[in-house]
Amino acid sequence: MSLTILELIRKRRVLLDGGFGTELIQRGFPQGACPETWNVERPEVVKEIHKSYFDAGSDAVLTNSFGGSTIKLASHGQDKRCYELNKAAATIANEVKPKGGFVGGSIGPTGKFLQPQGEFTEPMFEAAFAEQARGLADGKVDFLLIETQYDLREALCALRAARKVAALPVFVTMTYNRVPRGFFTLMGNSASQCLQELEKEGVPAVGANCTLDSSDMADLVKAMREITRLPLIAQANAGKPSLSSEGEVSYSQGLESYLQHIPKIIANGANVVGGCCGTNPDYIRRMAFIVKKEG
Repeated sequence: MSLTILELIRKRRVLLDGGFGTELIQRGFPQGACPETWNVERPEVVKEIHKSYFDAGSDAVLTNSFGGSTIKLASHGQDKRCYELNKAAATIANEVKPKGGFVGGSIGPTGKFLQPQGEFTEPMFEAAFAEQARGLADGKVDFLLIETQYDLREALCALRAARKVAALPVFVTMTYNRVPRGFFTLMGNSASQCLQELEKEGVPAVGANCTLDSSDMADLVKAMREITRLPLIAQANAGKPSLSSEGEVSYSQGLESYLQHIPKIIANGANVVGGCCGTNPDYIRRMAFIVKKEG
């Protein structure tokens, strides 16, 4: 009988995939458009990216559904297609999942703010996330990853919504900035506050992704490990993005510099590692060797 994702995490280090948006753009996806529509319009491209990550050594890949909540999709006029696009995202990834591999349903932030900073209420956020989680669950993902969350309140809305509609493990990763006082989200939530709250809610694996490069992520993992015994997820960016005059995005941290800090991320306590913006299958291929070596 095959292991569940949580059983695998308890058994050994687990490797996720890397960036998705850049891979789409390299294959002709127009910047500024809605990535989730390609789950229906160009499924072969999405499938090829997932396969490239599995081939590079990923134990699990994340679906092309980061902006798949009804609220986020509404900015592209695609909110009525929320269930369809998320179910397709899960189905595509499952079609290239190897034996022993896993598919995680990616649930990113809405890009909006809750009252009083914004116009949205918690029930509105929960409804938007529930529709997304339902599509991902019906597409047969193995787990859900609520990721890149900059507001603890929003992350908890997504968690409640996912648990209402899906009988699946739900993991949560926040995104932090490094400031002199430590690591804080955009909305001012400290790493300790987020971890304590998520642990209290019974989230089985927690962590951080995006924003930080691999050096800062190693320090954050160390700080998180001092607060919680839960499995930790760490997916660093390849540094800060910048835009060229031709409109091409590049990242400040090169491959060798990025990889240099992966052993430290592992040694500091990360149980699940992967890449975020600016990383690609080459990064994951090299990380697969490091993960095996570090044990």
